[in-house]
Amino acid sequence: MMMHQKLKLVFLVFIMFCGLAFGQSSSKFIVVLDAGHGGKDSGAMYHGVKEKDVALAVVLKVGKLLAQDPEIELVYTRKTDVFIPLNDRATIANDANATIFVSIHCNGAVNQSAYGTETFVMGLTRNASNLEVAKKENAVITLEEDYQIKYKDYDPNKPESLIGLEIMQGQYLDQSIHLASKVQDGFTNTLKRKNRGVKQAGFLVLRNVYMPRILIELGFLSHMPEGKYLKSETGQNKLSDAIAKAIKEYKKEYHIPIIQQTIDPIPVKEPKPEAKPIVAKPQENKTEIIDEIPAPEMAIPSTTTTFRVQIAASSRDLETKPSNFKGLESVSKIPSGSLIKYFYGETMNYEKAKKLKEEAILKGFPSAFVVAFRDGKKISINEALK
Repeated sequence: MMMHQKLKLVFLVFIMFCGLAFGQSSSKFIVVLDAGHGGKDSGAMYHGVKEKDVALAVVLKVGKLLAQDPEIELVYTRKTDVFIPLNDRATIANDANATIFVSIHCNGAVNQSAYGTETFVMGLTRNASNLEVAKKENAVITLEEDYQIKYKDYDPNKPESLIGLEIMQGQYLDQSIHLASKVQDGFTNTLKRKNRGVKQAGFLVLRNVYMPRILIELGFLSHMPEGKYLKSETGQNKLSDAIAKAIKEYKKEYHIPIIQQTIDPIPVKEPKPEAKPIVAKPQENKTEIIDEIPAPEMAIPSTTTTFRVQIAASSRDLETKPSNFKGLESVSKIPSGSLIKYFYGETMNYEKAKKLKEEAILKGFPSAFVVAFRDGKKISINEALK
């Protein structure tokens, strides 16, 4: 009986270990595609074209292209002309434990000469035009039941009311901007569309999504030539292709899938008769250090490939003391454009970097991720592991 209990305990520990080991990475890159508006909410309407129809058509085309990659799993907030409340869209993404969230929309303006593409990330803004775009997209809440209760903290004239946890926003901001930039680069460089840039604004559909997330404005339906392009099969195909390529490029940089080991035994060469087995001498009172965290100021050659764990990105320049980062020590920072990126630890071992990431997550940084550097420049993880 005692032996049976011991075996049972060993089995349970083994299962828990497997869960921890494989939970560090996912074999699937989960993409939530969100077609803006739908059902009783038509969105922008100009010259006989409805935003909800264009958004859905493009989302389905993007999904068809991404489905060709077996590592990508797709989740849709809607695949038909139905009304989905904004909070429900966030719930769908969070429940799926998605990797990224991509919401697709069309723009419109009183000034019908305005045209071009722009991609938004969640954030504070005082820019008047950005605020107007957010207000327009957020106006859909008035079609929801009990919206005064569900969105009681929302004041469209106070963009700061959209931010619940500032540090949470910062964690996803850098990745969101990176994904948004790839989308805009595709629109601009490949399709030659007018580039209105990557911007920040307080979109309610992005507020409660806990992952890198972007909102794409494909163009202005109010601008007659651009509206025709957005309605056309050709225009939708080209825009969808650019979005799908941007997502795949982002995946290459940020997604490291689990590599399944073969179950076939690996042949082992028999030792030659004259070879003597090497017996390792036991080490006296020596404990293996598995969580070594070299401090950022330690002398690691700049030509070496190193790994750090990015825990946040913010416009605020914080002192890197533990009290500012939930007790984490060995925090460093690097300016990057208008942002400052904050990193935990530094190591030349990728496996140790993954352990550091798990430590950061346990400390309260759920979106922490490993980044690689070589010659002082950021490189993709795939490149670093080659």
